[in-house]
Amino acid sequence: MTDSITRRELIKRSAAAGAVIWSTSAGVWAQEGSPNEKLNIGIVGVGGRGGANLGAVARTENIAALCDVDEQRLNQAAARFPNAKKYVDFRKLVEQGDLDALVVSTPDHCHAHAGVAGMEMGLHCYCEKPLTHSIYEARRMAKAAKRHKLATQMGNQGHSNNGTRRMVELIQSGVLGDITEAHSWTDRPIWPQGIDRPAGSPPVPSNLHWDLWLGPAPERPYNTGYHPFSWRGWWDFGTGALGDMACHIMDTAFWALKLKAPVTVEAWGEPHKPETAPTSCEVTYEFPQRGELVPLTYKWYERGRKPSVELVEGAELGGNGTILVGSKGTMLLNTYGSSFRLFPESKFESVERPEPYLENSIGHHAEWIANCKKRPRDRVQIGSNFAYAAKLTEMVLLGNVAFRAGHKITWNSKRMRVMNCDEANGFIRRDYRQGWEL
Repeated sequence: MTDSITRRELIKRSAAAGAVIWSTSAGVWAQEGSPNEKLNIGIVGVGGRGGANLGAVARTENIAALCDVDEQRLNQAAARFPNAKKYVDFRKLVEQGDLDALVVSTPDHCHAHAGVAGMEMGLHCYCEKPLTHSIYEARRMAKAAKRHKLATQMGNQGHSNNGTRRMVELIQSGVLGDITEAHSWTDRPIWPQGIDRPAGSPPVPSNLHWDLWLGPAPERPYNTGYHPFSWRGWWDFGTGALGDMACHIMDTAFWALKLKAPVTVEAWGEPHKPETAPTSCEVTYEFPQRGELVPLTYKWYERGRKPSVELVEGAELGGNGTILVGSKGTMLLNTYGSSFRLFPESKFESVERPEPYLENSIGHHAEWIANCKKRPRDRVQIGSNFAYAAKLTEMVLLGNVAFRAGHKITWNSKRMRVMNCDEANGFIRRDYRQGWEL
């Protein structure tokens, strides 16, 4: 998609003058409305989830640029898209000037750095879950998206399941009455956690740009214990099982029950290691009254820990799921909240579903792409856009803050501060390596 003056050029000129002036860009947006034109998309991270996201957007759009710190993966992707420019540093990719959108699928610790860099250049942004590595970064991402009026989507694909949307409607219809408890669990981690830093410093593979992989994280020697797969368990790079899965599993309840910031969070698990998340953990979030919705206690469980099956008449609990407990009954949801059972079953033999009011999704990536091609006022923000995703991610990551602090925390969302434990505030916003400040 090209214009006589592109969105990137407009931002660059405005930034050079000291401000981004969107009131003058109506003509640009007016020219960017054709759903038949292909977006020029840059892909940051092409392996793992990055490969899946690449494949999803490549079905209909133009892959204009590819970036990965692993040149072996980069070259494999480039063989499929020979016309795409290649980069090992996403900071160079976002500056190339002829992109419309960015897909970020790096490890957690680089999500915000790549996402904000792209959005500051006027690029629409799709970012894997969790949205960011820290609460401070979640707010930075949401603010950048709002300031530049961009189409955004976090990669919790279940949010776009039409079954999930029907569950949200059913829950909000009052079928369970006043919901006072929620329980979500996962079989993760399936990677090493609760460990100390590995010994030794093997040579960095010739295809890997290790310093760029570290990005904003503190410098440390290369080890296969971090790259390519096991980074999720390390606090410098990942957010543990909670960060990996809660943005999927807790999403339906967060959406349906209109949750925002908890008032207190407590977490416990073993072992407590300074550099890695625990082998297993439990977290309790306490949410206040939300309008007519009563206060809620929400519990999270990992790695074999689960709520009592007595809540659902002894029904088998899968590896991942959610239970909602209300004054009229209990609901058991699958991983993505798209299918359900109601208990006591004798009471809910027939359930009248409400008339659908949430728009059906055309697909998680397709929904984002369609929004990228619309003017801001015409966009449908039903998806996991960054305004929503930042709040969900912030809630999730407060569990890690409480665990690392070893203290039940009282959270002041407006001040972005833990009020009863100064140590915990050190986990709200991390320090960055020189040159990687955000």
